[in-house]
Formats: sequence, C-alpha cells, structure tokens
Amino acid sequence: MRPIWKGSISFGLVYIPIAVYPATREEKLSFRQLRRTDLSPIKYKKVAEADMKEVPADEIVKGFEYERGRYVVLSDEDFEKVKIESTHSIDITDFVDLEQVDPKFFYKPYFLEAQKGGEKAYALLHKALSGTGKIGVAKVVISNREYLAAVKPDGLFLVLELMHFASEVLTPEELNRPSTALNEKELKMAQALIDSMSADWEPQKYRSDYRNAVMEMIEQKAKNKKLPAAPAAPPRSTNVVDLVKVLQESLNRSQSGRVKRGGNGAGARRRSTSALVKQKRRAAA
Repeated sequence: MRPIWKGSISFGLVYIPIAVYPATREEKLSFRQLRRTDLSPIKYKKVAEADMKEVPADEIVKGFEYERGRYVVLSDEDFEKVKIESTHSIDITDFVDLEQVDPKFFYKPYFLEAQKGGEKAYALLHKALSGTGKIGVAKVVISNREYLAAVKPDGLFLVLELMHFASEVLTPEELNRPSTALNEKELKMAQALIDSMSADWEPQKYRSDYRNAVMEMIEQKAKNKKLPAAPAAPPRSTNVVDLVKVLQESLNRSQSGRVKRGGNGAGARRRSTSALVKQKRRAAA
C-alpha cells in the first residue's frame, strides 16, 4: 500500500514525521451506458443551455452563481491568489474529549504511520491520547484543499479522521419529533428485545447481499444462462396496533433463533443470504 501523503503531526514544539495511508475503500459496482444495438459505450458532450451547442474545452470557464442567473467568472490566476499553502503538517490546535464530538462530524479515516526518527514521539502521543480519552483537532491541507481533522488512537496506531466543518453539519429542525409519551411496559419489552439481539461486534459478518447477488447475476448472464424469477417479497404491515404484542412476538422469535443456533454446535456454519441466493440460482440453472 502506497502512502497518499507524507508530512508530520505538530503541536506545541512537538514534531512527528508520519505517512498517511487510506483506511477504507468503497466497494461499488461501476456500469457503463451503452447503445442497445451494438453495445458501443456512450460518451458525453458538454453543451450550453442557451442553444444546446457543444462547447470546446478552451471556451469553458468556471463561474459562481452569486445571484439567480448572475455569475462571477473565476480564472486559474484567481484561485492561485487564495491557494492555501500545503505545509505537509497536521497542525493540532486543540485536544478535546472524544465523547464531546458528535459522530456526524467524522467521515473519512486514514492510517498514520510513524516515519524514521518519529517512532518514540508517535508512541507517546498514542498512549497519551488513549489514556485521556481525548483527540487532537487539527487543520490539514491535502491536494490544495483544507480539511478539519482529528488525530485519534485506533488499536496500535493513530488515525487521521477527516471531519466536517460546523457549517456542513445539518440539524433536524424541520423533522417531526417522535412522541415522548412512552408506556413503561412497551419500554421494558423493547429493552428486552435489544438484550436478546445483542452480540459482540464482528464487522466481517456483515456483507453486501445486494452486491453479491448482482455479481452472481452478471456471472450467469455472461455465461448466457437463464436467470430464475425473483421471489415475491412478503407484504409488510404499515399499521401497528398493538406494539406490546409485536415486541413480544419479535422477542420470542429472537430467543427461538438463538436456541436453534446454539444447538448446532460451536462449529456450525451459518449460511448467509447471499449463499442461499447462489444455491437457488445454481439449482435453477
């Protein structure tokens, strides 16, 4: 894995050389638009709204709509004037309690790796943050864009997690608030259901059944095999009359499922939805 950025963490007079690596990847399927008759890929032309004529690249400029229908044109020279200098430094300005930060502010993590000469300071910062429950709030410039970010301990490493600025985080003021009149019996039943469904966090067991099913379909079509008809989805009730009854039924089902799983032995294999889909399609083929 190659680093996307190299620089340092700095706070006070402390300087820690680090390298930044991606910590996540997005798994999504990419599709091309094709002409039906010969499957030729479709290309897109840039046209002007005024007359729908194609515009050459050298005639396209960047503009900001400051009033409806009125634009300010900005050149490359204009952007150079406000270009933020990349110091290749994660400049921590504050240390705050992690529990004080709304999770909605965080959105993209990166691994931080200590570079030669910075191992001891890196380990010291990691241990200090782990022991205090705090994170370092910083500014960092990556690819000429300024980000708010947090330096956080994660396992044996530090991570840099990009954050939204306050102006980017929306508030649910326009949403309807749920009723606060709660029945004690309903609350106890809901808590019991949550307890019965509680488990240790095992991220590996959560997989995209949709992605697996689409890939299985693509494989079948590539082999010119006929696909089975999709099973009809069971109807869902939209009118809950007796909440306690529904909670009790859910609780019974959850407990029954746990008993069955426990009776199959610790080494029993659990078949995922995607595995069942694949088995049905193989049988149909």
